[in-house]
Amino acid sequence: MVLKQRPGEGRAAPEDGVARQYDVELVAVSRSFGNVVAVDDLTLRVEAGSFFSLLGPSGCGKTTTLRLIAGFEQPDVGEIFIDGASVVGVPAHKRNVNTVFQHYALFPHLDVADNVAYGLKQLGVEVNERKRRAAEALELVRLTGYEHRRTWQLSGGQQQRVALARALVNKPTVLLLDEPLGALDLKLRKAMQHELKALQLETGITFVYVTHDQEEALTMSDRLAVLRAGRIRQEGTPREIYEAPVERYVADFVGISNFFTATVEDTYPTITARTASGQILTAVAPTPTAGITRGSSVTVAVRPERVRLERAAPGDGTQGVEGRLVEVTFLGEATEYRVATPALGDVLARRQNSEVGSGTLSTRLGDTVWVSWEKAAALAMVPED
Repeated sequence: MVLKQRPGEGRAAPEDGVARQYDVELVAVSRSFGNVVAVDDLTLRVEAGSFFSLLGPSGCGKTTTLRLIAGFEQPDVGEIFIDGASVVGVPAHKRNVNTVFQHYALFPHLDVADNVAYGLKQLGVEVNERKRRAAEALELVRLTGYEHRRTWQLSGGQQQRVALARALVNKPTVLLLDEPLGALDLKLRKAMQHELKALQLETGITFVYVTHDQEEALTMSDRLAVLRAGRIRQEGTPREIYEAPVERYVADFVGISNFFTATVEDTYPTITARTASGQILTAVAPTPTAGITRGSSVTVAVRPERVRLERAAPGDGTQGVEGRLVEVTFLGEATEYRVATPALGDVLARRQNSEVGSGTLSTRLGDTVWVSWEKAAALAMVPED
């Protein structure tokens, strides 16, 4: 694959030496509404043919970023490129992108086929060609045979497929999806996550997906960016984001973590820190340890599924603390235990019920237990700015 270049500008090869083509590029883009900065000096590159998600809570700037790519908003400063060409100032209808929203905005007076072909009709595509391409798009989303149904006769999941077919029929370079599963029930939403990913792989179209649901982002994405206050706090693969968050905000937003505040006593070969109660913790840093120095404050994060729960103190050299079991929550596939410890406060442990004996630890509320974890399970990060 040949890396496209903007006229008159060369690009350095990536560190791994593999040339890449980017279908979407935002370079130092900012957008404000009055005194509110929605997107703040954001730089982002989405590789061609990938599924990329923008993840974050309401008000973090993810939808504004999507609207900037679509052309519904224009940046105050910065550059936006689609398929290598600058689109700053180019109106939405002249960009080779389509958008699927949470509310599908289908036409109730048109049947399914005419809804899908509507954009082609506006472009003046000949009627037989419109029908052919609409039929292809409906086959992609598994709605062949529904051409003459009215949209109000369809289920929510079927309506979403019609909206997807309508967006795909023009064969856009990029498909933008703004929380399209938000109106569906949980079971259907999970099924559609897999269907969307399969559809992206089949078409090879670049998908840029906006969501506040971390499970959606982790399930479907090749890469994702976690946003806060209009800035990207971390970008990477789902595994990188989940297993090696660079700050508490990311670790807390993507999954659940135990957090402990401590003061660094040593940084080599691993980070050693002491809590206010005097408990010594050892941890590794997911990124180079800039900002983590002796005497500095540090946050240590441990995922609940990495926490062991035992009746006696661990004897294998892992760090452990004693506490009292105060809560047991059955979650279906797993059981979550809350342990109150004098040294670290409440600690959450989670065990899969498929493991032998994990569903019932043979302990009662109020019993004394030990929580522990391997050193590699504890991540150290600087306190947030």
